[in-house]
Amino acid sequence: MRDVCLTLPTNRACADTITAIGAEAAHAVRRFGVRVHLLVLDSADPATRARHAAALAALPAVEGVVVHHLDEDAQRAFLREAVERSGAADPDRLLRLMLPDALSYGACTNRAFLLAAALGCASVHRRDSDSSYQLLDGEPVFPIEHELATLGLKAADAAAAVTENRLDPAHADKPVALVGASFVGELSVDIGEIRELDPEVYHDVVALWAPTGASEQERRELVADSFTGGGSEPFTADRAVLDLPDIWHIDMCNIGLHHEVYERVPLPPATDTIGSDYFLHHLVRDATLPGVTHNRHIVNYYTPERRTGPGFTAYQLRYAKFLLSMLYLYPVYSDMETAGGALLDEQHRVRPEAIADSARRSAATDRAENHRRLAELDRCYRRLGGKYADFADRLAPLRARLLDEAQADIEDFAALIDAWGPLVRAAKATPADRSPR
Repeated sequence: MRDVCLTLPTNRACADTITAIGAEAAHAVRRFGVRVHLLVLDSADPATRARHAAALAALPAVEGVVVHHLDEDAQRAFLREAVERSGAADPDRLLRLMLPDALSYGACTNRAFLLAAALGCASVHRRDSDSSYQLLDGEPVFPIEHELATLGLKAADAAAAVTENRLDPAHADKPVALVGASFVGELSVDIGEIRELDPEVYHDVVALWAPTGASEQERRELVADSFTGGGSEPFTADRAVLDLPDIWHIDMCNIGLHHEVYERVPLPPATDTIGSDYFLHHLVRDATLPGVTHNRHIVNYYTPERRTGPGFTAYQLRYAKFLLSMLYLYPVYSDMETAGGALLDEQHRVRPEAIADSARRSAATDRAENHRRLAELDRCYRRLGGKYADFADRLAPLRARLLDEAQADIEDFAALIDAWGPLVRAAKATPADRSPR
Protein backbone atom coordinates (compact mmCIF):
# COMPACT_ATOMS: atom_id res chain seq x y z
CA MET A 1 0.00 0.00 0.00
CA ARG A 2 1.31 3.43 -0.90
CA ASP A 3 1.72 5.84 2.02
CA VAL A 4 1.21 9.56 1.38
CA CYS A 5 1.32 12.60 3.64
CA LEU A 6 -1.45 15.20 3.54
CA THR A 7 -0.13 18.00 5.71
CA LEU A 8 -1.43 21.18 7.28
CA PRO A 9 1.10 23.47 9.00
CA THR A 10 -0.71 26.06 11.12
CA ASN A 11 -0.19 28.71 13.78
CA ARG A 12 -3.80 29.93 13.94
CA ALA A 13 -7.29 28.62 14.68
CA CYS A 14 -8.52 26.47 11.77
CA ALA A 15 -10.77 23.70 13.09
CA ASP A 16 -13.06 23.97 10.07
CA THR A 17 -10.11 23.58 7.70
CA ILE A 18 -8.97 20.50 9.61
CA THR A 19 -12.43 18.96 9.21
CA ALA A 20 -12.38 19.68 5.48
CA ILE A 21 -8.89 18.22 5.02
CA GLY A 22 -9.98 15.15 6.94
CA ALA A 23 -12.67 14.66 4.30
CA GLU A 24 -10.03 14.98 1.56
CA ALA A 25 -7.92 12.31 3.27
CA ALA A 26 -10.90 9.98 3.43
CA HIS A 27 -11.65 10.61 -0.25
CA ALA A 28 -8.05 9.74 -1.16
CA VAL A 29 -8.27 6.41 0.69
CA ARG A 30 -11.55 5.46 -0.95
CA ARG A 31 -10.54 6.62 -4.43
CA PHE A 32 -6.94 5.40 -4.63
CA GLY A 33 -6.53 2.74 -1.94
CA VAL A 34 -3.64 4.58 -0.31
CA ARG A 35 -2.81 5.07 3.35
CA VAL A 36 -3.02 8.79 4.15
CA HIS A 37 -0.99 10.21 7.01
CA LEU A 38 -2.92 13.35 7.96
CA LEU A 39 -0.17 15.45 9.51
CA VAL A 40 -1.07 18.63 11.41
CA LEU A 41 2.00 20.61 12.49
CA ASP A 42 0.54 22.86 15.15
CA SER A 43 2.30 26.01 16.35
CA ALA A 44 -0.86 27.61 17.74
CA ASP A 45 -1.45 28.49 21.39
CA PRO A 46 -2.57 25.72 23.79
CA ALA A 47 -6.28 26.59 23.73
CA THR A 48 -6.33 26.61 19.92
CA ARG A 49 -4.37 23.36 19.77
CA ALA A 50 -7.00 21.79 22.02
CA ARG A 51 -9.72 22.83 19.57
CA HIS A 52 -7.69 21.36 16.72
CA ALA A 53 -7.30 18.11 18.66
CA ALA A 54 -11.06 18.01 19.16
CA ALA A 55 -11.65 18.56 15.44
CA LEU A 56 -9.28 15.72 14.59
CA ALA A 57 -10.88 13.42 17.16
CA ALA A 58 -14.29 14.17 15.68
CA LEU A 59 -13.30 13.05 12.17
CA PRO A 60 -15.18 9.94 11.03
CA ALA A 61 -13.05 6.85 11.53
CA VAL A 62 -11.71 5.73 8.16
CA GLU A 63 -9.42 2.74 7.84
CA GLY A 64 -6.37 4.03 6.03
CA VAL A 65 -6.42 7.56 7.45
CA VAL A 66 -3.79 7.90 10.18
CA VAL A 67 -3.82 11.17 12.14
CA HIS A 68 -0.65 12.79 13.49
CA HIS A 69 -1.06 16.00 15.50
CA LEU A 70 2.29 17.39 16.64
CA ASP A 71 2.82 20.55 18.65
CA GLU A 72 6.22 22.26 18.57
CA ASP A 73 7.52 20.30 21.56
CA ALA A 74 6.81 17.02 19.79
CA GLN A 75 8.28 18.33 16.56
CA ARG A 76 11.41 19.46 18.39
CA ALA A 77 11.84 16.08 20.04
CA PHE A 78 11.66 14.34 16.66
CA LEU A 79 14.02 16.83 15.06
CA ARG A 80 16.54 16.69 17.88
CA GLU A 81 16.83 12.91 17.58
CA ALA A 82 17.03 13.03 13.76
CA VAL A 83 19.65 15.79 13.84
CA GLU A 84 21.77 13.88 16.37
CA ARG A 85 21.41 10.67 14.36
CA SER A 86 22.49 12.49 11.18
CA GLY A 87 25.92 13.29 12.58
CA ALA A 88 25.63 16.99 11.66
CA ALA A 89 28.75 19.05 12.36
CA ASP A 90 26.69 21.85 13.94
CA PRO A 91 23.55 20.22 15.37
CA ASP A 92 22.35 23.33 17.21
CA ARG A 93 22.40 25.42 14.02
CA LEU A 94 20.62 22.66 12.09
CA LEU A 95 17.91 22.37 14.74
CA ARG A 96 17.45 26.15 14.65
CA LEU A 97 17.07 26.09 10.86
CA MET A 98 14.45 23.36 11.11
CA LEU A 99 12.48 24.91 13.98
CA PRO A 100 13.33 28.60 14.33
CA ASP A 101 11.87 30.86 17.00
CA ALA A 102 10.23 33.03 14.31
CA LEU A 103 7.67 32.14 11.65
CA SER A 104 9.16 30.35 8.63
CA TYR A 105 7.06 29.05 5.73
CA GLY A 106 10.00 27.07 4.38
CA ALA A 107 11.00 25.54 7.71
CA CYS A 108 7.48 24.35 8.59
CA THR A 109 7.24 22.58 5.23
CA ASN A 110 10.72 21.12 5.65
CA ARG A 111 9.52 19.60 8.91
CA ALA A 112 6.62 18.03 7.03
CA PHE A 113 9.11 16.63 4.50
CA LEU A 114 11.20 15.00 7.25
CA LEU A 115 8.19 13.59 9.07
CA ALA A 116 6.83 12.24 5.78
CA ALA A 117 10.17 10.50 5.28
CA ALA A 118 9.92 9.06 8.79
CA LEU A 119 6.44 7.78 7.99
CA GLY A 120 7.58 6.11 4.76
CA CYS A 121 5.53 8.37 2.50
CA ALA A 122 5.97 8.56 -1.27
CA SER A 123 4.69 12.14 -1.51
CA VAL A 124 3.70 15.24 0.44
CA HIS A 125 0.45 17.11 -0.28
CA ARG A 126 0.29 20.53 1.40
CA ARG A 127 -2.73 22.63 2.31
CA ASP A 128 -2.99 25.91 4.26
CA SER A 129 -5.10 27.03 7.20
CA ASP A 130 -6.50 30.12 5.43
CA SER A 131 -8.09 28.21 2.57
CA SER A 132 -11.07 26.02 1.77
CA TYR A 133 -12.35 23.88 -1.12
CA GLN A 134 -14.56 24.87 -4.02
CA LEU A 135 -17.86 23.05 -4.38
CA LEU A 136 -19.41 21.42 -7.44
CA ASP A 137 -23.01 20.30 -7.08
CA GLY A 138 -22.60 20.66 -3.33
CA GLU A 139 -19.54 18.40 -3.12
CA PRO A 140 -16.00 19.60 -2.35
CA VAL A 141 -13.50 19.66 -5.21
CA PHE A 142 -10.40 17.90 -3.86
CA PRO A 143 -7.02 18.58 -5.51
CA ILE A 144 -5.65 15.26 -4.29
CA GLU A 145 -7.64 13.65 -7.10
CA HIS A 146 -5.08 14.85 -9.65
CA GLU A 147 -2.11 14.58 -7.31
CA LEU A 148 -2.52 10.87 -6.61
CA ALA A 149 -3.55 10.04 -10.18
CA THR A 150 -0.20 11.11 -11.62
CA LEU A 151 2.45 11.94 -9.00
CA GLY A 152 5.48 9.67 -9.23
CA LEU A 153 4.34 7.93 -12.41
CA LYS A 154 6.55 7.92 -15.47
CA ALA A 155 5.25 10.79 -17.57
CA ALA A 156 4.39 8.48 -20.47
CA ASP A 157 2.06 6.55 -18.12
CA ALA A 158 0.64 9.67 -16.46
CA ALA A 159 -0.52 10.98 -19.84
CA ALA A 160 -3.63 8.78 -19.65
CA ALA A 161 -4.84 10.62 -16.53
CA VAL A 162 -4.73 14.20 -17.88
CA THR A 163 -6.89 16.12 -20.32
CA GLU A 164 -3.94 17.48 -22.32
CA ASN A 165 -0.37 16.32 -22.88
CA ARG A 166 2.01 19.09 -23.96
CA LEU A 167 5.18 17.41 -22.70
CA ASP A 168 8.14 17.13 -25.02
CA PRO A 169 8.58 13.36 -25.71
CA ALA A 170 12.22 13.77 -24.62
CA HIS A 171 10.92 13.88 -21.02
CA ALA A 172 8.48 10.96 -21.29
CA ASP A 173 10.60 8.58 -19.22
CA LYS A 174 10.99 11.01 -16.32
CA PRO A 175 8.67 10.79 -13.27
CA VAL A 176 5.96 13.35 -12.57
CA ALA A 177 7.54 15.33 -9.75
CA LEU A 178 4.99 18.05 -8.98
CA VAL A 179 1.22 18.32 -9.31
CA GLY A 180 -0.63 21.47 -8.38
CA ALA A 181 -3.11 24.21 -9.01
CA SER A 182 -3.70 27.67 -7.66
CA PHE A 183 -6.50 29.44 -5.82
CA VAL A 184 -9.53 31.61 -6.34
CA GLY A 185 -10.44 34.42 -4.00
CA GLU A 186 -8.18 37.03 -2.45
CA LEU A 187 -4.64 37.75 -3.63
CA SER A 188 -2.08 35.24 -2.39
CA VAL A 189 -0.12 38.12 -0.86
CA ASP A 190 -2.22 40.37 1.34
CA ILE A 191 -1.61 43.68 -0.45
CA GLY A 192 -4.99 44.06 -2.15
CA GLU A 193 -5.74 47.10 0.01
CA ILE A 194 -2.76 48.88 -1.57
CA ARG A 195 -4.23 48.25 -5.02
CA GLU A 196 -7.52 49.76 -3.89
CA LEU A 197 -5.86 52.80 -2.31
CA ASP A 198 -3.47 53.65 -5.14
CA PRO A 199 -3.00 51.44 -8.25
CA GLU A 200 0.24 53.25 -9.16
CA VAL A 201 1.77 52.52 -5.78
CA TYR A 202 0.56 48.92 -6.07
CA HIS A 203 2.43 48.61 -9.37
CA ASP A 204 5.59 50.03 -7.83
CA VAL A 205 5.39 47.84 -4.71
CA VAL A 206 4.82 44.63 -6.66
CA ALA A 207 7.39 45.48 -9.34
CA LEU A 208 10.05 45.59 -6.64
CA TRP A 209 10.36 41.81 -6.82
CA ALA A 210 11.38 41.90 -10.49
CA PRO A 211 14.96 40.82 -11.27
CA THR A 212 17.67 43.46 -11.37
CA GLY A 213 17.72 45.04 -14.83
CA ALA A 214 14.17 44.02 -15.80
CA SER A 215 12.61 46.24 -18.47
CA GLU A 216 9.52 48.31 -17.74
CA GLN A 217 7.48 45.97 -19.96
CA GLU A 218 8.73 42.95 -18.02
CA ARG A 219 7.87 44.69 -14.76
CA ARG A 220 4.36 45.47 -15.95
CA GLU A 221 3.82 41.85 -17.02
CA LEU A 222 5.10 40.68 -13.66
CA VAL A 223 2.71 42.97 -11.80
CA ALA A 224 -0.23 41.85 -13.93
CA ASP A 225 0.48 38.16 -13.28
CA SER A 226 1.57 38.31 -9.64
CA PHE A 227 -0.45 36.97 -6.71
CA THR A 228 -3.70 36.61 -8.71
CA GLY A 229 -3.91 32.82 -8.75
CA GLY A 230 -6.48 31.05 -10.88
CA GLY A 231 -8.70 34.07 -11.42
CA SER A 232 -12.33 34.10 -10.42
CA GLU A 233 -13.96 31.39 -12.55
CA PRO A 234 -15.57 28.69 -10.39
CA PHE A 235 -14.71 25.06 -11.04
CA THR A 236 -17.06 23.34 -13.51
CA ALA A 237 -14.99 20.57 -15.12
CA ASP A 238 -11.50 19.14 -14.86
CA ARG A 239 -8.56 20.41 -16.88
CA ALA A 240 -5.13 18.92 -16.26
CA VAL A 241 -2.06 19.56 -18.40
CA LEU A 242 1.05 17.36 -18.44
CA ASP A 243 4.14 19.43 -19.23
CA LEU A 244 6.99 21.10 -17.44
CA PRO A 245 4.85 22.56 -14.63
CA ASP A 246 3.30 26.01 -15.00
CA ILE A 247 4.81 27.21 -11.74
CA TRP A 248 3.22 30.67 -11.93
CA HIS A 249 -0.18 29.01 -11.53
CA ILE A 250 0.64 26.60 -8.70
CA ASP A 251 0.30 27.72 -5.08
CA MET A 252 1.74 26.12 -1.96
CA CYS A 253 -1.74 25.63 -0.49
CA ASN A 254 -2.49 23.34 -3.44
CA ILE A 255 0.50 21.18 -4.24
CA GLY A 256 1.75 17.62 -4.24
CA LEU A 257 5.47 16.83 -4.43
CA HIS A 258 7.18 13.50 -5.07
CA HIS A 259 9.64 12.35 -2.43
CA GLU A 260 12.53 12.20 -4.90
CA VAL A 261 12.36 16.01 -5.04
CA TYR A 262 11.95 17.07 -1.40
CA GLU A 263 14.22 14.31 -0.07
CA ARG A 264 17.04 15.74 -2.21
CA VAL A 265 16.64 19.50 -1.71
CA PRO A 266 14.82 21.35 1.11
CA LEU A 267 13.14 24.74 1.05
CA PRO A 268 14.92 27.92 2.19
CA PRO A 269 14.43 28.21 5.97
CA ALA A 270 14.27 32.03 5.96
CA THR A 271 12.24 33.51 8.81
CA ASP A 272 9.50 36.13 8.50
CA THR A 273 9.72 35.96 4.70
CA ILE A 274 6.70 35.22 2.53
CA GLY A 275 7.40 33.13 -0.55
CA SER A 276 10.26 31.22 1.09
CA ASP A 277 8.40 27.95 0.42
CA TYR A 278 8.31 28.23 -3.42
CA PHE A 279 11.87 27.22 -4.29
CA LEU A 280 11.04 23.67 -5.36
CA HIS A 281 8.61 25.00 -7.98
CA HIS A 282 11.58 26.52 -9.79
CA LEU A 283 13.82 23.52 -9.24
CA VAL A 284 11.34 21.04 -10.72
CA ARG A 285 10.71 23.14 -13.81
CA ASP A 286 14.33 24.16 -14.41
CA ALA A 287 15.55 20.58 -13.97
CA THR A 288 13.08 19.55 -16.74
CA LEU A 289 11.05 17.26 -14.49
CA PRO A 290 7.44 16.74 -15.63
CA GLY A 291 4.50 18.13 -13.72
CA VAL A 292 0.73 18.35 -13.95
CA THR A 293 -1.01 21.73 -13.67
CA HIS A 294 -4.75 21.38 -13.04
CA ASN A 295 -7.70 23.61 -12.23
CA ARG A 296 -8.99 22.29 -8.90
CA HIS A 297 -8.18 25.65 -7.35
CA ILE A 298 -8.52 26.12 -3.61
CA VAL A 299 -10.40 29.10 -2.16
CA ASN A 300 -7.99 31.59 -0.55
CA TYR A 301 -9.01 34.03 2.16
CA TYR A 302 -7.29 36.10 4.81
CA THR A 303 -7.85 36.31 8.51
CA PRO A 304 -8.44 39.84 9.87
CA GLU A 305 -5.38 40.04 12.11
CA ARG A 306 -3.12 40.61 9.09
CA ARG A 307 -4.73 43.98 8.40
CA THR A 308 -4.61 45.74 11.75
CA GLY A 309 -2.12 46.45 14.52
CA PRO A 310 0.78 44.05 15.16
CA GLY A 311 -0.55 41.59 12.56
CA PHE A 312 -0.35 44.24 9.85
CA THR A 313 3.17 45.26 10.85
CA ALA A 314 4.37 41.65 10.93
CA TYR A 315 2.89 40.83 7.53
CA GLN A 316 4.30 43.91 5.81
CA LEU A 317 7.70 43.09 7.28
CA ARG A 318 7.45 39.61 5.77
CA TYR A 319 6.70 41.20 2.42
CA ALA A 320 9.73 43.48 2.73
CA LYS A 321 11.95 40.50 3.52
CA PHE A 322 10.50 38.66 0.53
CA LEU A 323 11.64 41.51 -1.71
CA LEU A 324 15.13 41.40 -0.21
CA SER A 325 15.35 37.62 -0.61
CA MET A 326 15.02 37.98 -4.38
CA LEU A 327 18.49 39.53 -4.63
CA TYR A 328 19.96 36.15 -3.68
CA LEU A 329 17.37 33.76 -5.12
CA TYR A 330 17.36 35.13 -8.67
CA PRO A 331 21.01 34.18 -9.31
CA VAL A 332 20.23 30.64 -8.11
CA TYR A 333 17.16 30.49 -10.36
CA SER A 334 19.32 31.70 -13.25
CA ASP A 335 21.96 29.04 -12.58
CA MET A 336 19.30 26.32 -12.44
CA GLU A 337 17.68 27.49 -15.65
CA THR A 338 21.05 27.47 -17.41
CA ALA A 339 21.89 23.99 -16.11
CA GLY A 340 18.51 22.53 -17.10
CA GLY A 341 18.56 18.76 -17.34
CA ALA A 342 22.17 18.69 -16.13
CA LEU A 343 20.70 19.17 -12.64
CA LEU A 344 19.57 15.52 -12.82
CA ASP A 345 21.56 12.32 -12.52
CA GLU A 346 21.08 9.24 -14.71
CA GLN A 347 18.04 8.18 -12.64
CA HIS A 348 16.42 11.62 -13.12
CA ARG A 349 17.16 12.61 -9.52
CA VAL A 350 18.20 16.14 -8.58
CA ARG A 351 21.87 16.79 -7.81
CA PRO A 352 21.73 18.88 -4.60
CA GLU A 353 25.41 19.85 -4.66
CA ALA A 354 24.91 22.16 -7.63
CA ILE A 355 22.11 24.00 -5.83
CA ALA A 356 24.12 24.44 -2.64
CA ASP A 357 27.13 25.76 -4.57
CA SER A 358 24.95 28.26 -6.42
CA ALA A 359 23.38 29.49 -3.16
CA ARG A 360 26.82 29.99 -1.62
CA ARG A 361 27.99 32.03 -4.60
CA SER A 362 24.81 34.07 -4.52
CA ALA A 363 25.54 35.22 -0.95
CA ALA A 364 28.28 37.50 -2.36
CA THR A 365 25.84 39.46 -4.58
CA ASP A 366 26.23 43.24 -4.29
CA ARG A 367 23.56 44.74 -1.99
CA ALA A 368 22.95 47.90 -4.02
CA GLU A 369 19.67 46.58 -5.43
CA ASN A 370 18.37 45.78 -1.95
CA HIS A 371 19.23 49.29 -0.76
CA ARG A 372 17.17 50.56 -3.69
CA ARG A 373 14.26 48.24 -2.88
CA LEU A 374 14.09 49.46 0.70
CA ALA A 375 14.24 53.11 -0.34
CA GLU A 376 11.48 52.61 -2.92
CA LEU A 377 9.32 50.70 -0.47
CA ASP A 378 9.72 53.56 2.00
CA ARG A 379 8.63 56.08 -0.67
CA CYS A 380 5.59 54.02 -1.63
CA TYR A 381 4.36 53.48 1.92
CA ARG A 382 4.78 57.14 2.81
CA ARG A 383 2.74 58.09 -0.25
CA LEU A 384 -0.06 55.80 0.97
CA GLY A 385 -0.01 57.48 4.39
CA GLY A 386 -1.84 56.27 7.48
CA LYS A 387 -0.79 52.87 8.79
CA TYR A 388 1.53 52.41 5.79
CA ALA A 389 3.48 55.57 6.67
CA ASP A 390 3.60 54.34 10.27
CA PHE A 391 5.06 51.08 9.02
CA ALA A 392 7.66 53.00 7.00
CA ASP A 393 8.72 54.67 10.27
CA ARG A 394 9.09 51.24 11.88
CA LEU A 395 10.98 49.83 8.90
CA ALA A 396 13.57 52.61 8.60
CA PRO A 397 15.70 51.73 11.67
CA LEU A 398 15.59 48.02 10.74
CA ARG A 399 17.21 48.40 7.31
CA ALA A 400 20.75 47.34 8.22
CA ARG A 401 19.51 44.33 10.15
CA LEU A 402 17.21 43.22 7.34
CA LEU A 403 19.98 43.51 4.76
CA ASP A 404 22.20 41.31 6.92
CA GLU A 405 19.40 38.79 7.52
CA ALA A 406 18.67 38.43 3.81
CA GLN A 407 22.30 37.47 3.15
CA ALA A 408 22.41 35.16 6.17
CA ASP A 409 19.24 33.44 4.95
CA ILE A 410 20.83 32.32 1.67
CA GLU A 411 23.93 31.17 3.55
CA ASP A 412 21.70 29.15 5.88
CA PHE A 413 19.96 27.64 2.86
CA ALA A 414 23.25 26.43 1.41
CA ALA A 415 24.21 24.91 4.77
CA LEU A 416 20.83 23.17 5.07
CA ILE A 417 21.16 21.65 1.59
CA ASP A 418 24.57 20.28 2.58
CA ALA A 419 23.07 18.65 5.68
CA TRP A 420 19.80 17.56 4.09
CA GLY A 421 20.71 14.13 2.66
CA PRO A 422 22.05 12.73 5.95
CA LEU A 423 19.15 14.37 7.82
CA VAL A 424 16.55 12.72 5.60
CA ARG A 425 18.23 9.34 6.02
CA ALA A 426 18.30 9.87 9.78
CA ALA A 427 14.63 10.86 9.81
CA LYS A 428 13.73 7.56 8.17
CA ALA A 429 15.23 5.79 11.19
CA THR A 430 13.51 8.09 13.74
CA PRO A 431 10.00 7.47 15.11
CA ALA A 432 7.65 10.24 13.96
CA ASP A 433 5.11 10.14 16.81
CA ARG A 434 6.64 10.69 20.20
CA SER A 435 6.27 12.56 23.45
CA PRO A 436 8.61 15.53 23.93
CA ARG A 437 11.69 14.88 26.04
